[in-house]
Order: sequence, then C-alpha cells, then structure tokens
Amino acid sequence: MTAFFWIFSFINFALISVLMLIWGERRLIGKFQARLGPNRWGPLGLFTPIADAIKVMFKEDVEPSLSDKLIYVLAPILMVVPVFMIFPVIPYGAKSFLTNISVGVVFVLAITSINSLSVLMAGWASGNRFAIIGGIRAVAMLLSYEIPMGISAAGVVIIAGSLSLNEVIEAQIIPNAIFQPLGFLTFLVASTAELNRSPFDITEAESELVAGYMTDYSSMKFGLFYLGEFMATIASSAIIVTFYLSGWRGPSFLPIPSEFWFFAKWIGVISIFIWFRATFPRLRIDQIMSLAWKGLFELSLINILVIALMMAIWPDPTMTQLFIMTGINWVVFIGSVYIFGKILSPDLTGNKMDKRKVVYGLD
Repeated sequence: MTAFFWIFSFINFALISVLMLIWGERRLIGKFQARLGPNRWGPLGLFTPIADAIKVMFKEDVEPSLSDKLIYVLAPILMVVPVFMIFPVIPYGAKSFLTNISVGVVFVLAITSINSLSVLMAGWASGNRFAIIGGIRAVAMLLSYEIPMGISAAGVVIIAGSLSLNEVIEAQIIPNAIFQPLGFLTFLVASTAELNRSPFDITEAESELVAGYMTDYSSMKFGLFYLGEFMATIASSAIIVTFYLSGWRGPSFLPIPSEFWFFAKWIGVISIFIWFRATFPRLRIDQIMSLAWKGLFELSLINILVIALMMAIWPDPTMTQLFIMTGINWVVFIGSVYIFGKILSPDLTGNKMDKRKVVYGLD
C-alpha cells in the first residue's frame, strides 16, 4: 500500500508539474515576445493546459494504413514511461527521496538515452517520409550529444568519488557549476539537444518536416509525445540541479528547508531552457553535428582531463586548494571556449565560403 501511494504521488506530481510548465512557458515566451500569452481560461490563463488536454483526448485517433501497428502504439508509451523512473531517485531534500541507489548517476543517464529509441520507433513505424527523416535526424543528433554528456557527468563522479546522487550533492562544497564551469556548459548544451528543444529542434522542424516524427500521430498518442517532452525537460532540470547546482544544499545560516533550495534551483534551470527557446534560432543539421563532434566532445575531454589531474594532485583538497582548483578550471574554461569559438565560427571576411557546403538561399 505504501509503495502504491508513493508511485501514485510521483505520477500526479509529474503530471501537475507538466501542466504548470506548459502554462509557465507560454506565459514567459509571451513576455519575451511582448504579448500576453494564454489569458482566457481561468485567472492568468491557468486552465489553458487543462483545456488543451481535454481537446487532445477527444480528437480522432487516426492510424496510417502503412504503419507498423505494434511499434506505432509502443513508441509514445516508451517516450513517457522511462521519464517517470527518474523522479523517484532524485534527492529533493536532505531526507526527501524515495530511494537512494548506489549507481544513481548511471541510472539517470541510461534512462535519458531511451528517448532516442522512442523517436526512431515513431518515425519508422509511421511509414511517412517526413517522420522517417525526423527519426533518423533524432538518432544521429541524440547519440552524438550523449557522448559529451556522459563524459561531463564523469567529471562529477570523479569529484564525488561515488555514483550515488546523494553523495554527489554532499560532495559539492563548491557547486560544480562554479567549480567546473566547462563541464557545466557542456552538460547544459548537451541536455538541451537531448530534449529536442530550440535551437536543436531539427527532429520536428516545422518549415522542413511538418511535425517530424509526430506527423502521423493524433489524439492521445500525440498527447503522450507532448507529455513526454515536457516531463523530460523537468527531469533534465532536476538532474542538472543535482549534478552541478549542489541539489538541495543552501546557505546553512538560513533556517529554510532544504527542499526550498532544490525547487528554487529547479525552476531557475527550467527558466533557462525556456529562455533558450525564446532567444535562439534553430540550427542546421550540419551545424548541430559540428558543434557536437568539433566542440562539445573536445571540451568535455579537456574538462575531465583537468579534473582528473587536479584530483590526482590533491586527492583530499582543503578549502584553499578547492579555491585554487576553481581558479584553474575557470582559466581553462575561458581559454577553451575562446579557442573553440574561433574554430567553429564561420569565416565571413571577404565573403569567403566553403564551396563544398550547399547552403540553400545563399547560392
């Protein structure tokens, strides 16, 4: 009975969080674009996500005649179910967690990688050329960005000396976002790509692929994809807070519950993802792949090399040594970003262009 209660509570918590995120994102993007956003259903449009959910549930459920029925149905389920498995292992407070598994870091990284499988299944099962192209794009991009994400997470594990999420938080005397900014930047960008959010939303590029892998989905199957994407955003934000923002830890001199600090940081990271969507234009597929293999991959290797060397020199650092290590990491961060920024920036001086690349609209 207790297990059922906790499972029921986490599912409802996730669903309510998704509804609030949908409403908050639409309102915030409206502010970015100097408009009101949803404001009709309920005070400040709070009931708009509920109205959208009711509309989706009552739409006709159409299945393409050329689709693979079994995979077509399983794909949206596979998008949603694994994300639910992340929430019970996240420590929301000093004593607020459902379970503390010893390999929590590996577990959450493994669960997040299942997303690419569901997207490929959806594109392939639909029998639609736009959906197939969107699915193939997704797998190419997601697999490319999982590598720098995993390497960046290895830097967190080296510092903590453990794969347990609770011990990762307790080891952050200085938040990892400050202690290893290069790893934080790499993980944040890779997470944005894993979520298929702007500027990495090439899998459902409306101007090119209609709705990408979701083109032939309707009713609740489409709703499950929509739900899964927003739940993944919430889960990834919680992972970033745990890995790099010291989780539930806050100033010890303030008598504030540890859960408050976690949720405040959680909302802050989600706001960053929304800011990305409102600000950056979508990248081309070649630009996205170049960023993964010519930028983030090398930056993540530099980060883990520097972290490993410093931990070998100072295996049990004092506070003074931690500040020295932080300074070294910031020097490496600024230098690496500057150098790779120069390498990845297009050469527009003298209208020079690589003739081997075809860029439509510039020929």
